[in-house]
Amino acid sequence: MTHSDGVTDPPAPASTEAPNTRINPHIPHPARIYDYLLGGKDHFASDRKAAEALIEVSPGTREGVRAHRAFLGRAVRYLAAEAGITQFLDIGTGIPTQDNTHTIAQASVPEARVAYVDNDPIVLVHGRALLTGDPAGMTEMIEADLRQPEKILADPAVRRVIDFTRPVAVILAGVMHFITDEEQPYELVEQLKAAVPGGSHLLLSHITLDFTDQVRREEFTKPYDNSSAPMVPRTHEETLRFFDGWDLVDPGLVEVVTWRPDPIEYQEQIPGGHAWAYGGLAVKP
Repeated sequence: MTHSDGVTDPPAPASTEAPNTRINPHIPHPARIYDYLLGGKDHFASDRKAAEALIEVSPGTREGVRAHRAFLGRAVRYLAAEAGITQFLDIGTGIPTQDNTHTIAQASVPEARVAYVDNDPIVLVHGRALLTGDPAGMTEMIEADLRQPEKILADPAVRRVIDFTRPVAVILAGVMHFITDEEQPYELVEQLKAAVPGGSHLLLSHITLDFTDQVRREEFTKPYDNSSAPMVPRTHEETLRFFDGWDLVDPGLVEVVTWRPDPIEYQEQIPGGHAWAYGGLAVKP
């Protein structure tokens, strides 16, 4: 169905056995909301409604999401081109868009290997069709949930791509704020950190309300209340805790727009001046 804004809903599920049979278009999903905010086409009316409600609360949301995506690109480029990382475990990857992890990494290191993980069937449907990379490297996508890291780490497809005896970049970009305190977010990350050897890196970004005193937490998170995953903004101190025991790469945990900004990268003016997200990169001693 094509809407007045020119956006076409993804096709209805056709096979009772395909992953897309489990897609519920009536429940907003963070991956599809994110896709809408980035200007993608893989979302439903429920996702657009949630995204527009978020923009109404925070007019800079769309620009902030793009700034968040740009941070991911710069960090992955650093990992491949400067840190010498050739293996990437990207959890909560979202719907494929421009400048995905494997595209950026393989531009510097053609043999780079990337395992993508997401728990939304629509991500799997689009990911497996679109995630083609350099033939010298390897790209795989699996459907799994961050809340069960042991299943991710033991998955045969992940094991085909990632050699856990060599340094790995674990990417948790824009995903931990969908894990509630009751779901033990720090313990989940520690399990992933423990599974990789010294020299591995953790790339993590997280939504915060530290930069505003005008928006209450319940107002900001309300558009996600009826989604498949509620949002939990965290402070700088709370976000920093995810990196415990690892050495932060300069400039540390900072607002995403100030993490090694690229002087030739297009910088959108964000209403309110902030991207409302922290980003950081750390290395395991």
